[in-house]
Amino acid sequence: MTDGSSFGARLKALRLQRGLSQASLAGEEISTGYLSRLESGARRPTERVITHLAKQLGVDRLAFDALPGTATVSVGSSLTRALSIAASSDSDESVEELIDVLATAGAEEDPLLRWQALWVIARYRARQGERAEEQECLEELAEVADDLALPALRCRSGTQLARCLRSVGQVARALELAEGAYRVARDAGLSVPDTGTALLALVSAEAEAGRLTEARSHAEELVELVAGGTDALRAEALWSAATVCSRQGDDEAVHAYLAQAVQALDSRVDPVLWARLRLAAASLYLQSRPALTGKARTCLTQAEVALSIIGTPVQQQELLVLQAHLAFEEGRYADARAVHDRLDFDSLRLTYRDRIRLQTLDSLLLIVEGRRQEGRARLKELGEEARRASNMDLAAEIWRVLAETLENAEQTGPAQR
Repeated sequence: MTDGSSFGARLKALRLQRGLSQASLAGEEISTGYLSRLESGARRPTERVITHLAKQLGVDRLAFDALPGTATVSVGSSLTRALSIAASSDSDESVEELIDVLATAGAEEDPLLRWQALWVIARYRARQGERAEEQECLEELAEVADDLALPALRCRSGTQLARCLRSVGQVARALELAEGAYRVARDAGLSVPDTGTALLALVSAEAEAGRLTEARSHAEELVELVAGGTDALRAEALWSAATVCSRQGDDEAVHAYLAQAVQALDSRVDPVLWARLRLAAASLYLQSRPALTGKARTCLTQAEVALSIIGTPVQQQELLVLQAHLAFEEGRYADARAVHDRLDFDSLRLTYRDRIRLQTLDSLLLIVEGRRQEGRARLKELGEEARRASNMDLAAEIWRVLAETLENAEQTGPAQR
């Protein structure tokens, strides 16, 4: 591979001679950001990139080799370096660099190194709420793990892919993958963190699929498994158990599990999870019947303070959605509509469940605002959509809401419009 600075200067000169933009030269193979760093000398090209650029420019590959001051460095070294930087830094730019390097790595790349790079990238995509990109990355991660045939990596890959698929509404496949990940963990005798995380994914998938009896059993198994584990995993286990109990209508158990979960985690241990736990608790308090608006408000106030410092765009959206739900439950319908309309619907990064529940809230607001027929029609559409997605628990929730609105209509008289 040629020296970065001399290669970049020659590359830029050839591009300008041919009147090409960076986007035109990059083509489909590499990003313009990566090309810009090549031209500035900030990055060294791989053999694959040199071949691609030579083809795009219509020159022989030797046009780059002819430069003085050449040096060689393997693709593996480039990927190792990029992975080391990304894994040890909180910088988004370092992960973007890793994405560029991985995109140019050839088939000869060490599969274990590739798995590690994909793992870092998938977590980055999840933080950004880029669910389609996260899923694509996790699909490849699972394939690499299967080729490596290492139980721990197969379990982790399957668990994360299951969680991602559940978040986008692909419940049936998420359930299949979560069952497989848990089976691998159990058969291989993996660690408590691996087994517990697989169980977390399984409980969530079972609950979404409406298999609440199995979900409750696995949730109780999970809580017992992590009783002596880390604060973070124990808090998530208790949160998961509370969620299942909520969907079974067991509010007493919900409150007991939530109280333990909130106490299990110190904000200094994992501030992000601490804030997320309060968002989850607020959501569950609002789903209680009657809704516990006071407790929900306390949780949201605590979460809002934390998220103003550490929150991602996804978490800020989740906070706004819950504030809208809270306003509705408190009868502040104008406030609920105002908060709802503050959301940028063109850039929503919510999970499938949260997106459908937000649309359910909008439908209820339409009914309150007098557009009863339109609101009920939309509730029916949402219920059917959830059913088609095999999210039976969510479908049941929407049909319950619709039934309640119809019952209220009989008591208040005919619709205004």
